[in-house]
Amino acid sequence: MTDQPPVLDPLASVRDTGDPVTDVYLTGPVFLDIIFTGLDSAPVRGTESWARGMGSSPGGIANMATALARLGLHTALAAAFGDDMYGDYCWESLEQHEGIDLTLSRKVSGWHSPVTVSMAYEGERTMVSHGHEAPPPEEAAPQDPPPARACVASLTAGRREPWLARAARHGSRIFADVGWDDTGRWDPADLADLEHCDAFLPNAVEAMRYTRTDCPREAARRLADRVPLAVVTMGSEGAYAVDSARGQTAEVPALTVEALDPTGAGDVFVAGFVTGSLAGWPLADRLAFASLTAALSVQEFGGSLSAPGWLEVATWWQHAKTYDDQDRGALRRYAFLDELLPPAARPWPLRRAVPTIGFRQTPPAPAPGGTLGPR
Repeated sequence: MTDQPPVLDPLASVRDTGDPVTDVYLTGPVFLDIIFTGLDSAPVRGTESWARGMGSSPGGIANMATALARLGLHTALAAAFGDDMYGDYCWESLEQHEGIDLTLSRKVSGWHSPVTVSMAYEGERTMVSHGHEAPPPEEAAPQDPPPARACVASLTAGRREPWLARAARHGSRIFADVGWDDTGRWDPADLADLEHCDAFLPNAVEAMRYTRTDCPREAARRLADRVPLAVVTMGSEGAYAVDSARGQTAEVPALTVEALDPTGAGDVFVAGFVTGSLAGWPLADRLAFASLTAALSVQEFGGSLSAPGWLEVATWWQHAKTYDDQDRGALRRYAFLDELLPPAARPWPLRRAVPTIGFRQTPPAPAPGGTLGPR
C-alpha cells in the first residue's frame, strides 16, 4: 500500500480493456545506497573527509522502478533481496511506500544485500560498491516476463539477456540503457540485444565509445542504424535523439539547476522518456520531459527517493511561468505541460533519503472512528 495515490495517470487516454495490468517490467540488482553529500573535494588517501549531508535509499534498479512508479506507471520489479535488515528496508520502501509490484521478486536466505557508497562533490559522484551475485532461483527453467506495455533493460558487456527476446515476442516495447564497460573493450558486438529493442538510451561517453566517434550526435545517428530510436544524453548540453523509424531528430537543452547529488539522474531520465513514449507524446516533448525529471532529481540526494512525482513537476512549472520574458523564451519548450498537469498542486512532499535506515516515519494519529487519516 502506497503512502499516496498517483496524482494523475499519464496513460489514461490510451488505456483500453484487455491491456496488460503492468505498464513497465524491470529486472536487475537492488542495492542499498548510502549517499554522502556536501564534500568540498574528492577524498584524499590517508585523510578523513567529513560530509555535510548523508542519506540512505534503495538503489540499483530501484532508482528506475521508483521513478516510473512516481510518474503513475504500474511497475513490476523482479529482483533478489537479501534477508538482512538492508533487504527488508529496500523491500518495504519499494512495495509499501512506492506501490511497486514485487510479486516476481524473491528474498534469498543467507545472502546479504549489495551496498553502494556514493560520494557527491563538484557536481559529480564517486561510488564504491560491494556485493555478490545472488544465487539462482530454485526453478531451473527461465521465467517469461509478465505481459507489459514496456520493459526496461540494462545491457551488460559480454552478456545476452534471453528474456528480452521473449518479451519482445509477447508485444512489449523494449527500452534499453547500458552500463559502464569495465573491460575497456566497448565492443559493438556486445550490443547484440539491440535487435529486440525499440529504443536505446546511452550517455554521450558510452555512445561515442561504442560507435568509435568523437561527437555524441554522430554517435546517435550511427546507433539509429541498429535500433529504431537512439537517444543520447549529453550532460550540460542536453539530449539528442534520432528516430530512424520515422525519419525524425530532436534536441533539447539541459535545464540549469543547482545539483546536489546526480546519483540516479540517468535512470530518472529513462523513466521520464518511457512515460512520454507510452503516452504517445511527440519526440521533442518526451526529450524535454525526461530532461526535466532528471534535473529535478539532482536537486535532492538519494538515487531512488529523489525521483520527482507529478506534483514536483507541477510546482516547478507554476514557478517557471513566473520568470521574466527572457527566461520564459527558453522555457517555451515546456508549454505542453499546461494541458497535462493537474490544475492545482496540493502539498505532498515526497519521501527523501533519510540519514539512517534505523529511523521510522511517525505514524499519523488515528482519525475519528479508529481509522487512519490522510497522510
